[in-house]
Amino acid sequence: MKLPIVAVIGRPNVGKSTFVNRLAGDQQAIVHDEPGITRDRTYRPAFWQDRDFQVVDTGGLVFDDDTEFLPMIRQQAMAALVDATAAIFVVDGQLGLTEGDREIAEWLRRQSVPVLLAVNKCESVEQGLAQAAEFWELGLSEPYPISAIHGSGTGELLDELITHLPPVGQLVEDNEIKVAIIGRPNVGKSSLLNTLTGEQRSIVSPISGTTRDAIDTIVQRGEQTYRLIDTAGIRRKKNVNYGAEFFGINRAFKAIRRSDVVLFVIDVLDGVTEQDLKLAGRIIDEGKAVVLVINKWDAVEKDSGTINQYKKEIMSRLYFMEWAQTIFVSAMTGQRVNKILDLLDTAAEAHRRRVSTSVINEVLEEAVSWHSPPTTRQGKQGRIYYGTQVSSQPPTIALFVNDPKRFSDNYRRYIDRQFRDQLGFTSTPVRLIWRGKKMREMERGANKATKVK
Repeated sequence: MKLPIVAVIGRPNVGKSTFVNRLAGDQQAIVHDEPGITRDRTYRPAFWQDRDFQVVDTGGLVFDDDTEFLPMIRQQAMAALVDATAAIFVVDGQLGLTEGDREIAEWLRRQSVPVLLAVNKCESVEQGLAQAAEFWELGLSEPYPISAIHGSGTGELLDELITHLPPVGQLVEDNEIKVAIIGRPNVGKSSLLNTLTGEQRSIVSPISGTTRDAIDTIVQRGEQTYRLIDTAGIRRKKNVNYGAEFFGINRAFKAIRRSDVVLFVIDVLDGVTEQDLKLAGRIIDEGKAVVLVINKWDAVEKDSGTINQYKKEIMSRLYFMEWAQTIFVSAMTGQRVNKILDLLDTAAEAHRRRVSTSVINEVLEEAVSWHSPPTTRQGKQGRIYYGTQVSSQPPTIALFVNDPKRFSDNYRRYIDRQFRDQLGFTSTPVRLIWRGKKMREMERGANKATKVK
């Protein structure tokens, strides 16, 4: 579904991320007692009554300070309002009305979206009404006293919010491809996202650790929707301190888990590092489709053979991911970046593909006729009876054989290649489950015992 967007706006440390966690029903937004933890804008699914929507967490707005990331945080908050159907302005009821609140209110009055006023940190019902009353002065809307931590008062606020959202029947079905942008710090993930979207969706800085949350951005091309998830750069575990970076890396791992395809970004100047190898293993373990994006290609002196040389060096390190599509790009100049969405389409389609049992067995029959299963030293030969696809995302094929131990690793890789070549499983892992007679008999026995009980 193309869901309406609700932007959450406010000064630093008023409880915006806690409020977003409350609306989304989980703890994905990073909450930490330090100003500036949320910098980019992060999109999260939420619902109330019969309405689904996306809630956008934004960085704390400060208008009279241009140090560090504050100008870029303002830019992100302003961009969030461009896409928003409604906005929720969060203020601190315990601290009371501040000059910063007045500046934000003045700015919000110039926007075209309806604005609801949430007076947070009103844990006491009796005192909450008095705390909220002070904010009538802003002249925006009725101030709703809430407690983002305990959830009190949020129901009344959301009842008002959904009056500004489109009815359920007006939402359009959308076949979305979820894409996690993964890589080490400073390989160009946020620059790549900005180039793909054609706007400044993520803050780009040479300072390691600029991106902390996993940031969802919606991109539309024709009828296809892509949810691009920019993530924190993943450093070696021993280099990570507990705090914002620790939580950001956990969000990156969760982003891999909820994606369909991973854009695995590698710095061509550094080559494939040990940390890249560990990240590649994590992506494969999660069973995700992959497109290898080799970035900073503009910084390499080249001739006609350079790209093949670099590709050979990279794949010698990532040999276990040789099935992934690879593209050399420059996020800085935009070179080849426009071709990435085509690769995503191919990878996502292969990752979701289901193949009939008859076609799988045609491939197996031809593969075995060209290269018979090996024979053990005792003269016993492996035999494949038939195969069937048992699931997708990633494609998983069960092969029923006489004894899995009779099939060497080389022969298993051969069968894997045959499925990829004949069935077009491009840029996706393929899982083969080798099931022998004894395994099937044990399963049948367990099923019978269950039925008797």
